Amino acid sequence: MYVELLGAVVLGAVIIFVLLRKNSEQLKTQDGWWGVGSLLESPEDDSIRPFRVETTQQELEDLYRRIDQTRSFSSLEDSKFHYGFNSSYLQKVVSYWRSNFDWRKQVDKLNKYPHFKTKIEGIDIHYIHVKPKNLPEGSKAVPLMMVHGWPGSFYEFYGILPLLTEPASPDDIAFEVICPSIPGYGFSEAPHKKGFDSVCAARVFHKLMKRLGFSQFYIQGGDWGWLITTNMAQLEPKIVKGLHVNFAPPAKPSLMVVLSMLLGRHFPKLFDFSEHDIKRLFPCVQKLVVDAVKETGYMHIQATKPDTAGRGLNDSPVGLAAYILEKFSTWTDPEFVKLDDGGLERKFTLDDLLTNVMIYWTSGSIISSMRFYKENFGKGLDQPHSKIPVVVPTGVAIFPNELMHAPKLWVKQKYHKLVTYTLAARGGHFAAMEEPELMAQDIQKFVKIVERRK
Repeated sequence: MYVELLGAVVLGAVIIFVLLRKNSEQLKTQDGWWGVGSLLESPEDDSIRPFRVETTQQELEDLYRRIDQTRSFSSLEDSKFHYGFNSSYLQKVVSYWRSNFDWRKQVDKLNKYPHFKTKIEGIDIHYIHVKPKNLPEGSKAVPLMMVHGWPGSFYEFYGILPLLTEPASPDDIAFEVICPSIPGYGFSEAPHKKGFDSVCAARVFHKLMKRLGFSQFYIQGGDWGWLITTNMAQLEPKIVKGLHVNFAPPAKPSLMVVLSMLLGRHFPKLFDFSEHDIKRLFPCVQKLVVDAVKETGYMHIQATKPDTAGRGLNDSPVGLAAYILEKFSTWTDPEFVKLDDGGLERKFTLDDLLTNVMIYWTSGSIISSMRFYKENFGKGLDQPHSKIPVVVPTGVAIFPNELMHAPKLWVKQKYHKLVTYTLAARGGHFAAMEEPELMAQDIQKFVKIVERRK
């Protein structure tokens, strides 16, 4: 009996030791240099410079000339968005872009918030920094970094910023929000050397927050922003007070994930699966495979030969708009492929959609943004960060039309301190832009819980 008891104690101690050791793992990284030449040739400049988005008549005339010279090509009859962006509707978008869209007005809107640039690891990092205007005396704003993905931009957060920085309820937290552009996206300079992946971006953004004087802060992300902020939490868990994501696919399938896929349909309670989990995870195998093929072609191109396809997009504004806006259709609601207009104006305005396109066009960043897939997938799926758990408080918002569904069980395999897990009432991949109120509410709920615990 004593031998059995001793054995049980030893086994328990070993399990606890293994778990504690695993939880204490921290992602490692080394400083990089992504500028032209070497650090010796161009020493680091840590100054912070105000930045304004600008445009010129020459820029607009070049855009209009290229739009006017576009060669159209008709869609198949009744093809809707099944073959990609419908040409008839694209003509409507292009006509609006050419004759009604006011880029100068949108530039003024972009400059509504303060923009800055600072050089980190040899490249200029662009960001907006929005502080609350009317904080009660004696109170402090909570710092929050929000990171976009592809084919989005910092502009995705313009609808949610006033909800976070100027909350309507006195019980809500006022945030001080920093929204950077991922290097190679928008107005952040593209790396000039190979190898800039999500961990490098996470390291650069940590340096940005330290340069701004923050010793602790919250982070939020979706799409690539999910991976970058997750890496930030893995790199410096004592600095990140909390992580909120609206995209959380399993980085590396664990045994529990595999078992849940094999048995979850028949034993949902065993894996804490909801009806929504069952609906999203267990369509017929054929549909699951076909849907994956339909929606991942862009990823295979960008993860292998981004410069080839990107060159055409960088040269044609209409091609760029079709390539980007098709994602805002299908990734918002997969049923939108059945509509002639892709449902784009059901959730967004053409002004907002074209503003995002213009950020890519005027900055010439489509190729460098696509390279981010090559840099991340080119290193394989077995990277160190895929094996390391996240041990900072985490909140996950699941929007029902997201590309990949992540049941709570799967999320907890990676995020060991899951504080909130919310299934939103509606919304898709571009949640902050599509449903800013729902996103702001979930961020508020998560941060309030973490702050009370602290």
